[in-house]
Amino acid sequence: MNFKKGLLLILTGFISFTGFSQLKLEKIIIAPGLELTKISENAYVHISYFVHPAWGKVGSNGLIYVQNKKAFLFDTPMSDLDTQTLVSWIEDSLNVSIVGFVPNHWHNDCMGGLSYLQSKGIKSWANQVTIDKAIEEKLPVPDVGFTDSLTLNLDDKEIRCYYFGAAHSTDNIVVWIPSEKILFPGCMAKDTCSKTLGNTADADLNEYPKTIHKVIARFPDAQIVIPGHGSLGGKELLNHTLELLGK
Repeated sequence: MNFKKGLLLILTGFISFTGFSQLKLEKIIIAPGLELTKISENAYVHISYFVHPAWGKVGSNGLIYVQNKKAFLFDTPMSDLDTQTLVSWIEDSLNVSIVGFVPNHWHNDCMGGLSYLQSKGIKSWANQVTIDKAIEEKLPVPDVGFTDSLTLNLDDKEIRCYYFGAAHSTDNIVVWIPSEKILFPGCMAKDTCSKTLGNTADADLNEYPKTIHKVIARFPDAQIVIPGHGSLGGKELLNHTLELLGK
């Protein structure tokens, strides 16, 4: 599958983040229901859309981190087909190879395209709790498990993955890229427009606020915070999530 750069619709806009200046964002439409937003010189958020019977059209966020023609992918679109479309665009238009994958948790808006990634020989790492849950649910299983924390390297840059406890799900992790000051807590963080916690079917509402407090304390330098759904922002997303938990 080949995606020409010239066929892409590129839009630009501005998002204001608490604590630092406006960031110019470049939006790239890859296919119907699939787009990218460039958030730094080396990082993109991928957004895929699906229709939920209760909430209507929902966008799910993932992260792509690039260094020297190589990339790590964090979360996939919900299907193998959309994941194939995304990976093909990354390879053809960014001219990079995906060398690793980490899902935030076991739901299909995080690892729905894992089977396709595995068919391409892309190595995956995940929280051991995620692996255990994937086995239980008879889902594709990530290759390598970790407990508590994991440090991956993309050339000379570190990618750090942490498990601080249950929140949106019992297995959800956060990804921290120190060189970019990007924090990807995924679905445990709600965007500032959210009025509810969304899907809490697999949440642990007793542990959720404790986990968010740990995340806030651990990453005081985070500048860009990426939720699982909705608009990215700064650390105010984590504080907003705590407010929602208090309601």
